Amino acid sequence: MVTGSGSSSRPEHAAVLRGRTSELSALRRIVQAVRAGESRVLVIRGEPGVGKTVLLDYLAGQAPDCRVVRALGVQSEMELAFAGLHQLCLPMLNRLDRLPVPQREALQTAFGLSVGPPPDRFLVGLAVLSLLSEVAGEQPLMCLVDDQQWLDSASAQALGFVARRLAAEPVVLAFAARDPGDELGGLPELTVEGLQESDAQALLDSVLAGPLDARVRDQIVAETRGNPLALLELPRGLTPAQLAGGFGLTGAPPQGPGRTGRLVRMPHNGGGHDRRLRRGCG
Repeated sequence: MVTGSGSSSRPEHAAVLRGRTSELSALRRIVQAVRAGESRVLVIRGEPGVGKTVLLDYLAGQAPDCRVVRALGVQSEMELAFAGLHQLCLPMLNRLDRLPVPQREALQTAFGLSVGPPPDRFLVGLAVLSLLSEVAGEQPLMCLVDDQQWLDSASAQALGFVARRLAAEPVVLAFAARDPGDELGGLPELTVEGLQESDAQALLDSVLAGPLDARVRDQIVAETRGNPLALLELPRGLTPAQLAGGFGLTGAPPQGPGRTGRLVRMPHNGGGHDRRLRRGCG
């Protein structure tokens, strides 16, 4: 959980935002809407490394006048009911006394703040909706949920319920997910894909200090499918000789960052590209 305003000022973030003109424009429109007192919901969908988290950071950084609360789906907490919802709501729980009694009691029970039978999930959803509205009445509110695919089902259900019922409150509820669950079905989506070839080439060139053979560059761009994180990390696992024209030479391959190796091994259109790329990233 993080509160405050986000930022996309880190150099790596600025680099990953290259070629995202339409996506950034959509996010700026969301900020304009919440400043005008309107609510907005958005699901940012895309594969690992494509820049979903960076876009959430950009959204937060565009609204320094908004209160920002965040939650991160954690795979090891998927079996803990309401764990993700608790993470998001924790910095706002000092407003619980302003909720209707049935809603307050349901949320307190869900979060282990009071003892009672399992709470009615409808009341939990209403309580979160009321809580966000209460906080947004003082300052526009931005709720950002990353890795939504790893939220526990109770939290995902409650947040989907809230997302469909936001009305005139100045609240943004934005999710980032590899593959959003049914709980977010029908909500506005922004699908983020790999960079266009020219932008991917420019991003790759921006992180290299030495010479890069055109054939090596084209092969890296093709086999990463324009994935920004793979483009940033893959060169770190290649020797200057390989970058200058020796990519794919026989001999022991260098050991690249493990995270990039996982990214480029994701299934796509067959395994040939993956096998060749693994020679460069370990």
